[in-house]
Amino acid sequence: MNFLNRHIYLDGVRIGDSERCYVIAEIGHNHQGSLDTAKEMILSAKQCGADAVKFQKRNNKTLFTKILYESPYTSENSYGPTYGAHREALEFSIDQYKELASFCNEQKISFFATAFDFESADFLEEVNIPFYKIASADLQNTPLLRYVAKFGKPIILSTGGGTIDDVQRAYDAIMPINTQLVILQCTASYPVEKYEEMDLRVIQTYLSRFPDAVVGLSDHENGIGMALVAFALGARVVEKHFTLNRAWRGTDHAFSLAPTGMQKLVRDLKRAGLALGDGMKRRHPSEEKPLLKMSKQIVAARDLPAGHVLTEADLALKSPGGGTPPYEMDNLVGRRTLVALQEDQGVSLDAVEPK
Repeated sequence: MNFLNRHIYLDGVRIGDSERCYVIAEIGHNHQGSLDTAKEMILSAKQCGADAVKFQKRNNKTLFTKILYESPYTSENSYGPTYGAHREALEFSIDQYKELASFCNEQKISFFATAFDFESADFLEEVNIPFYKIASADLQNTPLLRYVAKFGKPIILSTGGGTIDDVQRAYDAIMPINTQLVILQCTASYPVEKYEEMDLRVIQTYLSRFPDAVVGLSDHENGIGMALVAFALGARVVEKHFTLNRAWRGTDHAFSLAPTGMQKLVRDLKRAGLALGDGMKRRHPSEEKPLLKMSKQIVAARDLPAGHVLTEADLALKSPGGGTPPYEMDNLVGRRTLVALQEDQGVSLDAVEPK
């Protein structure tokens, strides 16, 4: 499969090398456990032009060891006295998830989530999300990868913290079961503070090594510029953390995009898609007027009589253009004029004798 043919459908939207960029607003747990806030964020993401919103689902009691679940959690970002209580405060019930899914359907924005464990994958399947996300932390979790792949729905796989061998192993685990795969280059820092750790050229590595997968970027940069670079390199899915207020309590808000930033990201990615073009070099109608004024033509450097053999000194390159282009200079020198020419008059090939 060549690059121009690779594609996938995410909730009915075709995504591929020749398509626009698909933008995911990562809400995660930035809703702070409030269903109303989650809906407000969904509305805002839709208004910003995002294609999808992503949440996170964990079955905390089976996901974490008892020691971690019951450990004190006194961070300024805590929503509970223990880590388990903190995590539980940020989870939604099955009914709440179904309500959010219905709300997204009404707003015509796709709703999906990251499954962090087997129970959460079953939970999300009951919600009937259209596709799944697997977090970077589960890149090596081949049992979970195979489990989710069996649902037969598209999988978006983040690859933060992994090696190319880890990515290959995950690819090999998923593809025999389910070929609907998006692989995201990702740096699992929150945020990425060193730009040299973004490794955006890995996108091209993925495009070459995994020709049957669509490639994208899970972007933890504190800005929007690198997503545009990623798109130019071939990324066709961009995931970006999203918030309504970067000062809210929680570890993700500070590097998430607020609505203004998300709006600009979507706008610029759409522009980038148009700006890349189709690879064909052409002159556009909008270029005609400025080029006519600024380009040059071959004119007589002085008054010249008929029958004069032209030398380079007899010819000048002057604006505006529209006449004989400068690349014809060598084709004029040494030929005899058929008519008299005045200074600054355009010298056409018809004004000289044939070779």
